[in-house]
Amino acid sequence: MSIAITFPDGRTESYEHPPTGLEIAQNISPGLAKKAVVVDVDGELWDLNRPIEHDARIDIVTRDRPEGVEVLRHDAAHVLAQAVQELFPGTQITFGPSTDTGFYYDFVRDEPFSQDDLEAIEQRMRDIVQRDLPIERQVWNRDEAIAHFKQLGETYKAQWIAEGIDPHEEITVYTQGENWKDLCTGPHLPSTGRLGTAFKLTKLSGAYWRGDKNNAQLQRIYGLAFADDKQLKAHLRMLEEAEKRDHRKLGRQLDLFHFQEEAPGSVFWHPKGWTVFQGLIDYMRRQQRRAGYQEVNTPDMMDLSLWKRSGHWENYGENMFTTERDEDRILALKPMNCPGHVAVFNQGLRSYRELPLRLAEFGKVHRFEPSGALHGLLRVRSFTQDDAHVFCTREQMHAECIHITQLTLAIYKDFGFDNIVIKLSTRPEKRIGADELWDQAESALANALGDLGLEYTVFEGEGAFYGPKLEFVLRDAIGRDWQCGTLQLDFNLPGRLDAEYVGEDSAKHTPIMIHRAMFGSLERFFGILIEHHAGALPSWLAPVQVQVATIVSDADDYARDVCARMQAAGIRAETDLRNEKINLKVRESSLAKVPAMAVVGRREAEEGTVALRRLGSKDQQVLSLDDAIEILKQESLPPSET
Repeated sequence: MSIAITFPDGRTESYEHPPTGLEIAQNISPGLAKKAVVVDVDGELWDLNRPIEHDARIDIVTRDRPEGVEVLRHDAAHVLAQAVQELFPGTQITFGPSTDTGFYYDFVRDEPFSQDDLEAIEQRMRDIVQRDLPIERQVWNRDEAIAHFKQLGETYKAQWIAEGIDPHEEITVYTQGENWKDLCTGPHLPSTGRLGTAFKLTKLSGAYWRGDKNNAQLQRIYGLAFADDKQLKAHLRMLEEAEKRDHRKLGRQLDLFHFQEEAPGSVFWHPKGWTVFQGLIDYMRRQQRRAGYQEVNTPDMMDLSLWKRSGHWENYGENMFTTERDEDRILALKPMNCPGHVAVFNQGLRSYRELPLRLAEFGKVHRFEPSGALHGLLRVRSFTQDDAHVFCTREQMHAECIHITQLTLAIYKDFGFDNIVIKLSTRPEKRIGADELWDQAESALANALGDLGLEYTVFEGEGAFYGPKLEFVLRDAIGRDWQCGTLQLDFNLPGRLDAEYVGEDSAKHTPIMIHRAMFGSLERFFGILIEHHAGALPSWLAPVQVQVATIVSDADDYARDVCARMQAAGIRAETDLRNEKINLKVRESSLAKVPAMAVVGRREAEEGTVALRRLGSKDQQVLSLDDAIEILKQESLPPSET
């Protein structure tokens, strides 16, 4: 029997027996075999030691490729599970997938794990790696697999086979060494030794069996895993820096906002934080006005019947808050602004001459998030969107998509984000509308990006239920990615809500609706800004732009005059007249991340000058008060006004 193996470059080689991926890699080069993780066989990832019994197109996947790193992380989860069961006999294992940066595994155990346990478990993991245990794939009979795991006391594994796996699906079990087994579809490394040492356990948390809060609670152990130690160390350094930049910590330090249990997932804004928040709104309002948007405001609560007509209740109802009072009427807090904007569009007879009609709103929306998912400003239940909807014709749709994309990228640049990744998310399984309309909408977004010469990645099935979308992902100062703005092309919702305009042919037509948000959630964008700038916001956005501080009390009156002159010029200035040494005042101003400090003493008061110091610099510049005000005034202007 001859097996024809075709390589990525089109070259073909014949084998007289079913070769394994590892054998093929070794024939190419020992170096490739050493780096190999799995083999891609006709588009499916296989174990390296699994025989290829038919003609196939193959690609050797190495540990430095994304799909290779994902396998390493999955293997690390299995090594974690084995280590836990060796150290704590009687512990049940459930599932352990890979994550974007590592892995986790969920366990069932009477006693809670401790942080000290993590150190012992990680050491046992390294011992298992050093043992270089062979990993083998086995195909089992379904009933035998259920009986086996029940006998071991692994009731969760047995339940999953019985209830979670299709009866026609193959049951595969992987062994590590002679005694340890786990139910898994794979693929996996040939042995534990190939995992390497670039992993680290990080934290403990709770989880529910199969993600259902009505099921038993499990204990989850998280870990990091990378292709090599260098990447792991770089990620750990990034995490250390991220801890310093944590917006929740800086929010308290800078007196911007707080959260409390009585309003989970909702922000209590303090004066300084609200100043920044309003600065974001003012900036976006100016940009939108220039771009031809008209601002509206729609109700926070609307009758449930509207959400049923729009499709939100059927497709998004589990994330919505509702309330009931009298009259047997159910009202829903809006999770999105779109139905309200369609209602504005529907008032009066619209003409094609009014299109494109761009309606914008800084709308407060409410969405249910599990309490365990809430995370400061980054994940809340109540937030404000810089939401807008463009009603246009099919002929205008392409130009509008280009216009919105260009404006979005320009706005991010104003806030210091130059590295933007664009994702095109296509039709999800749960959706409304005909496939023909989805085809047109997806093509329109792809064509707009193509005409702009922008690269993008397609994410199959990640679109909104009413239309495909572009997602704009920002990379921050320490290399983390944040999804912010969206552009969603909707051929469905306007028709469901009876939106119409009179065309040039005097007939009625349904408009195309473009959903658009550039900040996305203002709360989330604020949190990202804090972490991106480590709390030191640009001068134009900082809640306090200048601190006027005295060296001696004799200069108090002059300091008050300096502050008043600055405030009259539109600069957000405050005084520090405390009877403290100037070094303390400088240090505290630095901790408060105030961009500039104007120091005044007897000489400055006599000469009408200030000593200007910048955040992060020990140098100071003595300027006349008029010159200082002019410089600070220019620095305090938002980008949209310079």
